[in-house]
Amino acid sequence: MQTFFEPEQLTDIDFKRSNEILRACVHCGFCTATCPTYQVLGDELDSPRGRIYLIKDMLENNRVPDAKTVKHIDRCLSCLSCMSTCPSGVHYMHLVDHARAYIEEHYNRPLGDRALRWVLSKILPYPTRFRLALLGAKMARPFVRFVPDARLRAMIEMAPKTVPPVSRNDDPQSHKPSGPRKKRVALMTGCAQKALNTDINDATIRLLTRLGCEVVVAEGAGCCGALTHHMGKTDESHASAAANIAAWTKEVKAGGLDAIVINTSGCGTTVKDYGHMFRGTDLAQDAARVAELACDVSELLSQLEITVDRQMDMRVAYHSACSLQHGQQIKTLPKDLLKGAGFEVVEPSDPHLCCGSAGTYNLMQPEISAQLKERKVKTLMAKAPDVIAAGNIGCMMQIGSAAGVPVVHTVELLDWATGGPKPPRLAENFDPTIPKLR
Repeated sequence: MQTFFEPEQLTDIDFKRSNEILRACVHCGFCTATCPTYQVLGDELDSPRGRIYLIKDMLENNRVPDAKTVKHIDRCLSCLSCMSTCPSGVHYMHLVDHARAYIEEHYNRPLGDRALRWVLSKILPYPTRFRLALLGAKMARPFVRFVPDARLRAMIEMAPKTVPPVSRNDDPQSHKPSGPRKKRVALMTGCAQKALNTDINDATIRLLTRLGCEVVVAEGAGCCGALTHHMGKTDESHASAAANIAAWTKEVKAGGLDAIVINTSGCGTTVKDYGHMFRGTDLAQDAARVAELACDVSELLSQLEITVDRQMDMRVAYHSACSLQHGQQIKTLPKDLLKGAGFEVVEPSDPHLCCGSAGTYNLMQPEISAQLKERKVKTLMAKAPDVIAAGNIGCMMQIGSAAGVPVVHTVELLDWATGGPKPPRLAENFDPTIPKLR
């Protein structure tokens, strides 16, 4: 694609990167075949190719974003399926991230939109605030049908029936291995996940320590910054990321780290991009080191010797989170681990398509998200599973709100298979009509 940026624009590292990405695009349109929003809406401007044209026009001309451009950029899930499909290697993620930051800086959103985005950015990355918000949403549930804004209804309906108690495993500390130490790793405990489902980190710690890992929860580490990053709130997202970089760098210098383990794939995609986020800054070297150490929990588990403790007679439908299969290009490891543990693993048709969760997307674009959820749940349930497994809390919440079987994290099943407790969601009294976490 031919571009026409002014020389002074290209002195900015973000404009320079966007120019490189735009020039790699050859207009082939392969991306439209795998774009969920294009399939649902049928509008070229709701495809990666269409959005690329909108972004190019906006950035090249340094113009104030118009409502039309913002609407179509906002509708992007950032599922990154287009990046898996693109034969030219167009790095759409960096391009749309730049566009969102540009929009946040130059576009005056309607008051309601600004308020909603502010609330989400001030609550979701903070577990204590999020817990309080979930309790408030729980009390508002009986009145949800009277709420006029679909986005507010989605926020209320998102709340689980039961908010789990705080897990002290998430406090800064070192969890010692049960045998000889093979690796020393830091576990990213996350933010929203600590309020929504404490079973995931608990299972991860049990599993890794059982397999010979010292698991460190670093003091000062918290939200990865993804939630605010995808809203274009660069200062907030970089502040969260910088705190993590400082916390993990301290652990690297203190006792060394073999890996920074992440069990929420949306966070993993962001942390692995810290090197890009902080390029040209004083944190560039430390950020690059952290990004290099970062790995999904399935990547670490594939390096360890897993011994199955019991016979697993269960049919598992595996949902591959977009941030894992497209963002990190991890497609087979979780399935291989589950099969190796004795589970029967099945996969839905069109596994590359998004479930519609996508961070805060299901809260800000509830209508489109609901259509994608319905399709994803239908394809999963068509496989007649006993349980659905995924590697991302957002996907688990999205699918679990409509699936007729329990939805658990992959590590919960692997922990169970290697001697851990049965995942709470698999309890005999599970009611598929009442989505809950315990």
